[in-house]
Amino acid sequence: MKSKEFIKGRGAQKNVHNRFLKQVYEQREDFLEFCRLEGEAADTNKTEYLPIFPKTIVNKVTSPDVGMEYSMNPYQGCEHGCIYCYARNTHEYWGYSAGLDFERKILVKKDAAILLEELLKKKSWKAATIVLSGNTDCYQPAEQKFKITRQCLEVFHKYRHPVGIITKNALVLRDLEILKRLNKHQLVGVNVSITSLSEKTRRLLEPRTATIKRRLQTIKILSDNGIPVNAMLAPVIPGINSHELLKLAKTVSEHGALSFGFTIVRLNGAIGEIFKNWIQQAMPDKAEKVLHLIQDCHGGSINDSRFGVRSRGEGKVAEQIHEMARLARRKYFKDKVFPGLRTDLHEQYKDGQMKLF
Repeated sequence: MKSKEFIKGRGAQKNVHNRFLKQVYEQREDFLEFCRLEGEAADTNKTEYLPIFPKTIVNKVTSPDVGMEYSMNPYQGCEHGCIYCYARNTHEYWGYSAGLDFERKILVKKDAAILLEELLKKKSWKAATIVLSGNTDCYQPAEQKFKITRQCLEVFHKYRHPVGIITKNALVLRDLEILKRLNKHQLVGVNVSITSLSEKTRRLLEPRTATIKRRLQTIKILSDNGIPVNAMLAPVIPGINSHELLKLAKTVSEHGALSFGFTIVRLNGAIGEIFKNWIQQAMPDKAEKVLHLIQDCHGGSINDSRFGVRSRGEGKVAEQIHEMARLARRKYFKDKVFPGLRTDLHEQYKDGQMKLF
């Protein structure tokens, strides 16, 4: 594919087959050429927002190596377009492709705050940190329009319930006052994802995310306001951003992060085909080297589904990355601790206000 045909502002460069669909629908090249000759846009590259109405909003996380008990996602699909995103495969359950559909067909759960409040009011519910998002970014561009994450944060505060946030969008600062109210009761922690200090790399890997400068500013502003921040330096992709790990850790620590986490990229399900197609167009000179290095981390495959190993990787390349992370923690996070969140306040606010004893 010629560079001028590269779909700018998107990660995936095509849709891939949905494994749950028996029939495949695709546009033929001769039809696309006809549209070009006729002056019609066969593909407008616009984002669609599609309302959906699930019966529940909070998911129990059963994977033992994810590090969270519960997650909730106000949106399905993500306009950020991160090429490596593990959540792409979940779009297939909704009948869409993990490729371009994941970035351009965003499912919006407008009743999320209502469903959350119904759950937190239940006598049977025992408080445990619920993480926004865990699947797709709760502060992706759609949030500026729909404000569903903001509504949910108000519910968490009303019921004094702990909440974690994972994002790579500076839009989280819009809700700084709510976060400060939550943090007053030790009820919130924010995980800011940052994968590179190179804007060129960021634009290729994560085309519609906040700039690196804005993300570092976000870490500093949150930290300066006393809100605990963990930096997610993930995923580490050998041959693309692995050489930056030490410098990344140093930089986020200097901006106030209390800890950092990382994973080694794995290209499970349809993501493997999407990533291969992307890297052959975006980085043709290093495509084979990167793919071989990823395989070296997963026993000769680009994917590994084994709990406890899949995100850590194994082998010499993976061990070098882990050694850099250990060194980074010793040098830049020696006296820092990310605090736990309180779960004891919620019982006193089950009806939305302080119970009198």
